[in-house]
Amino acid sequence: QVQLVESGGGLVQAGGSLRLSCAASGRTISSWTMGWFRQAPGKEREFVVAISGSGGRTFGGRTLYVDSVKGRFTISRDNAKNTVYIQMNSLEPEDTAVYYCAARSTIATILTPRDKYNYWGQGTQVTVSS
Repeated sequence: QVQLVESGGGLVQAGGSLRLSCAASGRTISSWTMGWFRQAPGKEREFVVAISGSGGRTFGGRTLYVDSVKGRFTISRDNAKNTVYIQMNSLEPEDTAVYYCAARSTIATILTPRDKYNYWGQGTQVTVSS
C-alpha cells in the first residue's frame, strides 16, 4: 500500500495564496493518477483537481480542474520526491475546507471528477478569512 501525508494548510486572508504538499511513501506513484478533494463544513466531499501519471500515450501531467478553481489553483508533481502539490492563489472564503490528497493506481484513460481513488491522506485544514 501507499501512504499519503498532506501538509501546508493554514489560515490565510481572502486573496492570499497557499501551497499544499502530498508526500507519498511505500510505493512509487509516478505512473499513478493523483487528485485533491475537499470537504467544507456541512458539505459533502468535492473533487478539486487531478493529474495523470507518466506512461501511456502521453508524458503524463494531464490535468482536470473543477470550474470553481480553474485559473486559481495549479496541480503539479515532483516524481523525484514522490510528491504532489497544489498551488492555491486568489483564495476565497468559499475555499475553506479540509483538503485531502488521493491516489489511484490504475492507468487513467481519461480524467473525470467521478474517478474512484484507492488511497487517501488524512487531510489538512485550509481556512480563508474575509
